[in-house]
This record gives sequence, C-alpha cells and structure tokens, in this order.
Amino acid sequence: MDKPWLKYYEPGVRAHIDYPARPMHAFLDDAARESPNVAATIFGGVVQDTLLDAQLSYGELNDLVNRLANALAALGVKPGDRVALYLPNCPQYIISYYATLRLGAIVAPNNPMYVPRELEFQLNDSGAETIICLSRLYPYVRTVRPNTKLKNVIVTSIKEYYPPRLKAVFEQFVEEKDGHRVTIGADEHWFQDIIARASAAPPNAPVKMEDTAVLLYTGGTTGVPKAAEITHKNVVVNAFQCKEWVANVPKDPPDATIVALPLYHSYAMTVCMNNAILQKMPMILIPDPRNLEHLLKTIDRHQPTFFPGVPTMYTAVIHYPELSKYNIRCIKACLSGAAPLPVEVQTKFQALTGARLIEGYGLSEATPVTHDNPLFGDNRIGTIGVPFPDTDAKIVDIDTGEKELPPGEPGELIVMGPQVMKGYWNKPDETRLALRNGWLYTGDIAVMDQDGYFRIVDRKKDMIIAGGYNIYPRDVEEVLYQHPQILEAAVAGVADAYRGEAVKAYVVLKPGQTATPEDIIAFCRERLAAYKAPKIVEFRDALPKTMVGKILRRQLVAEDQAKAQATQKTSSP
Repeated sequence: MDKPWLKYYEPGVRAHIDYPARPMHAFLDDAARESPNVAATIFGGVVQDTLLDAQLSYGELNDLVNRLANALAALGVKPGDRVALYLPNCPQYIISYYATLRLGAIVAPNNPMYVPRELEFQLNDSGAETIICLSRLYPYVRTVRPNTKLKNVIVTSIKEYYPPRLKAVFEQFVEEKDGHRVTIGADEHWFQDIIARASAAPPNAPVKMEDTAVLLYTGGTTGVPKAAEITHKNVVVNAFQCKEWVANVPKDPPDATIVALPLYHSYAMTVCMNNAILQKMPMILIPDPRNLEHLLKTIDRHQPTFFPGVPTMYTAVIHYPELSKYNIRCIKACLSGAAPLPVEVQTKFQALTGARLIEGYGLSEATPVTHDNPLFGDNRIGTIGVPFPDTDAKIVDIDTGEKELPPGEPGELIVMGPQVMKGYWNKPDETRLALRNGWLYTGDIAVMDQDGYFRIVDRKKDMIIAGGYNIYPRDVEEVLYQHPQILEAAVAGVADAYRGEAVKAYVVLKPGQTATPEDIIAFCRERLAAYKAPKIVEFRDALPKTMVGKILRRQLVAEDQAKAQATQKTSSP
C-alpha cells in the first residue's frame, strides 16, 4: 500500500485492530524472551559537560520486575491492592509499575512534585497500603504516613541505576555535601535490599483483562480530584492503538523513544512506556525536561526517532541558544498533546528537525489517546486529527448532551472506544455523569469538519493547562482561603506566550489587611506543587458573582482578555 496510514485514517473508514487478550506485563515477557540484550532503559545525567548514562536490557528489566513482584508479595501485597508510586522518570518507576501489574495489584501514580497535603489526599483516596518513593521525597512520606493506611514503605535512591562515575559524583556532591542521605524506619525497606533477597521466578498471580490496572487521577468535570479506573484491557488497547500510529516511522538503528514526559501521567504511560515495550524499543529517561542540555546531548548521542512531548518542550528546543551544537535531525515523529500546539512552534520544529510534529488529543479517562493527526497522511494544522482505530467520536449539544450536531457546529465532544475507563474510583455519581450509554463526555467543546477531523475550541471545565500540566482552580483556591489576610479568591488561566496558560489569582483582602503579590505566591508555593502556584496575583475590591453567590471565573478571564485587546489596539500604529 503506497499510503499505509490510509487503513486507519481515510475519512469514513472505520478501522479495527485485533487486540490480544493478554495483560501489558505479558508483552514485557515477550520483549525479554525475543530481545533480551536490547536496551530497555537508558538513564543518567551530565557531569562537566559530559553525558554519562547506563542501560538495562530487556532481559535485566524483566528479571528486576519479577524480583520486585515477589518482594511485594512477601510484604503482603495481593491482587487488587493499591501500590502508590512517588517517583520521577527513572528505571525504578518502570520496574515498580510492571511489578505491580504482574501481581494483579493496582498502580496508583503520584506526581513527584506533590507536597505532603496533596500526597496525603491521594494516598487516602486510593487506599494505598504500599508506597515506593524516591529517597529525596521520603521525608514527605514520613510526614503523612500516620494519617494514611500505609503499611509498607519502600525507598529508592535516584543513583541506583546511574553509571559508576555519575553515581560517585552524586554520592560526593549531593549526598555528602547537601546532607541528602536519609535514614528510614526499622519497619521500612530499601528498594535494592528487597530485590536482592527475592526470587526472579515469574509470580503466578491471576490477572483478568477487566480488572483495574491503574488509578489515574484527574480533576474531571468538577475540579475535585478523582481517579479514573483504567483496566488491563484499556492499557493494552491504547498501547496497541499507539503502536499502529507509529508503525510506519522510518527506523535506522539505533532507535529509541525519548521519555521526557512524566511517567506518572497517562500520556507518558501509554505513548512512551507501554508503546516502547510493545515495540521492544529503548526508553531514554529524562527526569527533568527543563534540563535542555541533558535532553539535547541525549538526542545527539542516542539518535532517537520518536519524541513525544508538549508544546512548551518543543518551544524550548527551538529557542535554545546553542541548538546548532547538537544533531537532532534523527527525530522522525513527534506527538504533541496536553495543550494546544501553536502553528509557529510546529512549523519551526519541523524545519529544524525534518520530523513530523503532529497534534493529538486524549484525556486520562481514555488511557488517554482518542484522536490524532495522521503521521504521514493529511495532517491538518490546528486540529486534533481523527479518532483512533475502534474509536467513535461525535459532537453533541451542550445543554442536554443528547442531540448530535452536524459538521461545523460546536458542541461537547464525546467518545466511545475500548480504551475508555470503567469509571471513577469509588465515585458512582461522577461516573454516571461522565459515562452515559457507553459514551465518555469529555467536557471539551469541539467542532468536526466534513472529513471527520476535530478541532478543540473551548473547555467546559475550568481546568488550566500550563506547560502541559493540568491545574484545577479549586485546588489552588482552597490554599488561598487558608491565607489569614484573604477574604475571597478565585483562580483562572490567562494567556501566556510560553506556557500556554498561566495561573492567575484574583484576591479580595479582609478589611484593614494588607499583602503583596509576592506574599501570596510564596504562601501558595509552600503548600502546592510549584507549577500550581499562581504566577500572577490581582487584588480586587470584589469578585463578580451570580445571584446565588457563585464566583464567575469566566467573567474575570473575559475582563483580562478585553484589557489585553484594548492595550493592543492602543499600542498599534
């Protein structure tokens, strides 16, 4: 076939994939058996301008997964138990994820940027009794443990899979100089100790495709954090859908996938990690995508072809002052998600790399990908493309959600497919609201054209997307209301040239009280992950409200937009 993408993306054609009824960890077994010496992970860092990294092969990775699964079982972890992961991108995350699945337990990822208050909520909501955390984050776990159901705490150091020289540098200049070494409790465990004592024999745990595999936390339609229950079937299906999407990427060894997106997020889980396992590809782990020197040196050395990311990553790359020092033209395919992709960024990145940078769409409730532009077909800039194989999508009226709308008319995007979650964890009312007659109501406003391409035009949700991170206003507002000088507060996203949106707080102070924007921002940064804290604070005498007292966030945003337009007109010649 001259255009192989047509079998999935030709308008009007309903594509189908035959999905194997095997859990995701079975494909890691396949990779270890068929490609035992191929690198599974590449991990390291930069020391004195030199990139140092080390590899784990698929055979070694599978062995470690089996050992950790058996170690967890010895600690009492059973099918259906929740295992919390509080880790950045590192081999330990992948080992822990697959070991948990292999036991029939449920992975409960936590953002490693969470502060204790956020971590405690998520641990209690999931009911996790086991947590695997980074040593740097262990003090937070120790703080919240008395208020949770945690029985097993397993601690790992970032250095454990570093190459020898990098490990030595870390021990000398981080652990000793900065006092980074931690002492854990007598009833707690070091990751390497329990692995060393465990058997490498595959555990014999019953796993059904309908069982819950992962709890992916999302704000949903109300802003209240809740977990999408993702089944083993959901995980496998979306990984295979992504595999088909990238099946025609030109590959010249050595081939690999850049994993700069955080693995706790559904996007990286599927598009980076699980897709790579299916294709037996190396995963190049980047713990901090803001470290552009590390990212670019890694691309230059390992010459990966696949680079999934968010718009701010691609923006940072094209504006890096010393970009010409690095050979990045190895990149062939890039999938941008989590936030709108500016046309200028897309055009410049493609010109610099020769790659195809394609915009797609998804949400945690769908594991997450539901739409994408064809990689080598009709890429329509400004759209999220067409539905994935076996995925239906349509636009319905906003008021009732029941009337299907014709092409060109905006309404709520709803989707149906085998990658859609079973529901929200312990939240039947929210589940009934999101899943109706088999359709997932996304809360996003979209338009479909005559050829079946979709374009997102607005969001019903008040969710803010800043640099690819999902931020829920209520989360920030609850912290603002804890400030002793604040009477009322509202939070909304305002346009930002780099991050897409910036978090802005609109604050009314109590009578007679004073505060500065810097005071408010510092207060929030102590109680929230840094990316959630407001970047802008505006003091107001009052906030606009409805007749029943609900604060009108959209009116605040509209006022800002009007001011920006007026300023632009005034400054125009």
